[in-house]
Order: sequence, then structure tokens, then C-alpha cells
Amino acid sequence: MEEHKRRVRYKGTHPRKFSEKYKEHQPDKYKDDIEKIISKGKTPAGMHISIMVDEILDFLKIEPGETGYDATLGYGGHTEKMLECLKGKGHMYATDVDREESAKTKARLKEKGYGEEILTIKNMNFAEIDKVSDGEKFDFILADLGVSSMQIDNPERGFSYKIDGPLDLRLDQSSGVSAAERLAELSEDEIIGMLIENSDEPYAEEIASEIMKTYSSGGSIETTTDLRRIIEKALSHLPKKEREENIKKSCQRTFQALRIDVNSEFEVLYSFLEKLPSVMSDKGRVAVLTFHSGEDRLVKKAFKKYLREGVFSEISEEVIRPSGEECFRNPRAKSTKMRWAKK
Repeated sequence: MEEHKRRVRYKGTHPRKFSEKYKEHQPDKYKDDIEKIISKGKTPAGMHISIMVDEILDFLKIEPGETGYDATLGYGGHTEKMLECLKGKGHMYATDVDREESAKTKARLKEKGYGEEILTIKNMNFAEIDKVSDGEKFDFILADLGVSSMQIDNPERGFSYKIDGPLDLRLDQSSGVSAAERLAELSEDEIIGMLIENSDEPYAEEIASEIMKTYSSGGSIETTTDLRRIIEKALSHLPKKEREENIKKSCQRTFQALRIDVNSEFEVLYSFLEKLPSVMSDKGRVAVLTFHSGEDRLVKKAFKKYLREGVFSEISEEVIRPSGEECFRNPRAKSTKMRWAKK
């Protein structure tokens, strides 16, 4: 018999550290508590709420027996809903570069009855979409380009400026360089270019200048707090009334720009879009969720090109956005844009 382990006790009435938030780490066990947090318009720490599920399923119209692909497995919320539509017939493929989270998701979905006979999960980048299924074409594809809440809320991953942690930002921590290492090797002009191209940062020059001053004076930028303080200093010239809000937005944009750079996200998306038509069946449908203008521009441009060339028979004319109610229940959905295409 396995020894019973008591959960870690914490000081005060509420857990402060991410690792202590035991309810959010076990949402199926504490459904009522999780629902209370969501009903207040907050996202439970460490828990990912799938975005635009109804809109995605309404478009994909998944039939039992079809073959599908979830390009970004994450917490598995979208994958599970798509599997439900298959009703035990057909097959789903899913990929994710985050080995730690995909292992947890695989175990979670297996417990719910979705084993390897209907679900194949691979630790690989969706840029390699042509190597996922050994030549089998996909009837439906979903690519949710957002970072999962498990990554954002875990301070060890360095995705949030709000929590102190190592400035890492890698989706796959087993390869590549961290954001701290990457930042240290860039020139001032390269930092400015990265901030403008990846996040349309209006204070790119001020932030880049402050970063270079830190390095030239012998300082280092190793943590999320280090970078946040640099941004605060760079924007200290702004009038007090507007300073706080501008610092918040510049932090969000700067961390986003760094994350995109460290993970080569635009290059990955470009490769995915380039290979997309070749892996879709004759009746293939694809839906893509983007979270900032750079991603959306790439998807829009590719879909329009394929429509002109006769590769796609139909594409969404305008972006589809989440409802106001969904944005209240899940604030992280606010910037979402969905585009779809049919072969």
C-alpha cells in the first residue's frame, strides 16, 4: 500500500507559492473551488482554460472515423473535446515541445480512456507537421499558438514579469539558450528590432538603451525581476498618471518579444504554414488561434495565397474573436484571433 502523503502546509490563509496551489494543480478534484475562481474573472494558477472551444468545434465539424491533429497539445483541453467528437473511431495526433507538460497531459487523457489506440502524442515541434503521421493525411487540424497557463504561472519557466524567476522563456528547456543568455548576446540595434518586429513595442529604443547601460556598467539580467526593473527605469520619464499602465504593457510586450525570439516562433509558424496543404486530406479543415498581430499577419497572408492558388476552397473572411462572456471568465482569451480554411 502506498504511503499517504500529507500536502505541504503554508503560512497564512492562502498559498502564496505556485507549488503550494494544490487545488489548481488538481482541477478535477476541486471543481467547485476552481469554478469559483473562474466565475470571478480570474484564471486559476497553473491551470489552462481552453479558448474558443465551441467556435472551433462548430467549424471543424469532426466526424467519427476521421484523422485529426492538434499541433499544440498543452493541457489537452482542445484535444479532449476533439477526441469526444470521434466517439472512439478514427485517430488523433498531437505534438508539443514541452516534454514535462505533455507527459502529464498524456497521463491525464489516458485516465479518461484515450490511450494510444486513438491518440498519438509526439514530443516535436509543429514545424515538422509533415513528419507527424507517417504520411497519413489529416481531415482536421488545430493550431493554438498561445502559451499555456501552466508555463506562464510556473516561476521556474520565467514567462511572467509578475513573478520572480529565472529569465528563461524556452518552451523546451532541454534545448537552445535561455532568454537571459540570448539578451546578453544581442546588440542595441538588434534588441530594438526584436522589440518592434515581435511585439510593436513603442518604447523599444528606451528599453534597449537601458538594457545596454546595465551591461556596460557591469550589471547582469538573469531574472524576470531584473528585466522588469530595467523596463520601469526606461519608462520613468513618463508622467506619473500614465506610467504604471505603460510599464505593465511594455513588460508584457517585451517578454512576448523575447519569448518569440528564443523559441523562433515566427520561423516555426512559417514552416507549419508552408507544409500545411500537403498534409491535409481532400476534405481537410484547419483552424488557427493567434495571440498577436505578427502571428495573425502570417496566417492571413498564407491563407489568402492558398485561396488565390486554388489550394483552399474557402477561408474565413474576417477574424473570429471570443465572446465577451468567455473573455470575462478567461481574461487570457482577450487577444485571441481565430482564422480557418478548407481545402
